[in-house]
Amino acid sequence: MNEVTVIGLGPMGSALARALLQNGSRVTVWNRTSEKAEPLVREGAVFAPSVAVAVSASPIVIVCVANYEVSRSILGTEEVSTALAGRVLVELSTGSPQDARDSETRARELGADYLDGAILATPPQIGRADTPIFASGSEIAFRRSEPVLKIVAGNLMYMGESVGSASAWDLATLSTLFGAMFGFFHGSLILESEGHRVDSFGSLIADISPVLGQMIKHEGEVIQTGTYEKPQSSIKTCMGTAELWVKQAREARINSDFPTFTKEVFRKAINAGFENEELAAVMKVLRKGA
Repeated sequence: MNEVTVIGLGPMGSALARALLQNGSRVTVWNRTSEKAEPLVREGAVFAPSVAVAVSASPIVIVCVANYEVSRSILGTEEVSTALAGRVLVELSTGSPQDARDSETRARELGADYLDGAILATPPQIGRADTPIFASGSEIAFRRSEPVLKIVAGNLMYMGESVGSASAWDLATLSTLFGAMFGFFHGSLILESEGHRVDSFGSLIADISPVLGQMIKHEGEVIQTGTYEKPQSSIKTCMGTAELWVKQAREARINSDFPTFTKEVFRKAINAGFENEELAAVMKVLRKGA
């Protein structure tokens, strides 16, 4: 039987604990407000009266709170620090690669193995075979916690011992998601302005998403190899699309923030002499803005 402690019982932490309980794990939980633990206790979890007791109860300790600052405040007492020695600390809170590096340093000082993780799912998706989690850090920590993490997310991806990798991959993936979402939202405005259903649009995008994924994969290969010549779609061609977005927004009197931003990036790329190169050549402009 897996023995694991879950610290933090917001929607995600509760989903993690519940998935582990349903799989037969012995789960100890702790939360600042004990009321959030009551449903889990009824399902078989053990509520620890303190963080130190919670940490001491299991060889694997999962922390899932709002951010690393909250995590540090919870784990920062001398009593808890002593209890962490010899355990695997799995941080599933939200943070940056530097947050992960700082937490790993602290964990090592306390004698704990550290694994940083990022959940690419919503609470209802926890426990599914296709639910993804990025993990990075100590390989020893990963191997020790792998059986537990695969219960909550079947698509567990170990990104290596560089502990900031999970956060970097997570942020990069979320950037792609939200970029696509803002494009979808503007597309919804276009369709609404012409009297079409937005739910049908969402279904269409879901159906053709493999094709869109292949386009993104191609652009990634172009960036990695630096081969921007002989474009499948040039920046000049894409600028024409952005200009049409702006024109349609003006004519339909809808918000034009998304197309205006995109058109400006294309303009900078064209002014830099990249108009006949692959769309991914906008990376040359974006890198200069760092």
